[in-house]
Amino acid sequence: MDQSAALDDAIDPLIVAETWKNEGRNVAIATVVETWGSAPRPVGSHLVIDAEGNFQGSVSGGCVEGAVVAEAIDILESGKPRLLEFGVADETAWQVGLSCGGRISVYVERLG
Repeated sequence: MDQSAALDDAIDPLIVAETWKNEGRNVAIATVVETWGSAPRPVGSHLVIDAEGNFQGSVSGGCVEGAVVAEAIDILESGKPRLLEFGVADETAWQVGLSCGGRISVYVERLG
């Protein structure tokens, strides 16, 4: 891994959200609010998303980020927050790759 990739991993997604918001971007924040069983990321993990689909952080170690980003873009347009749930028994979870045996709840809201 090059140093720039390591630096990107070390950046707090909430700082990125603040920076993007100050740049005038519409920003959504996704937060892991509950986990059960084997979950890829702990409660409190964040993913920030802008209206163009750029994102920073992680709520699932990569296995459901695409679905969360798509939902976040809808939330940025509607302004209505949403609680998303992904789990091994959920057909959607298998489609997006959450096969780790656990379940996660992710709260997505527009910043500001």
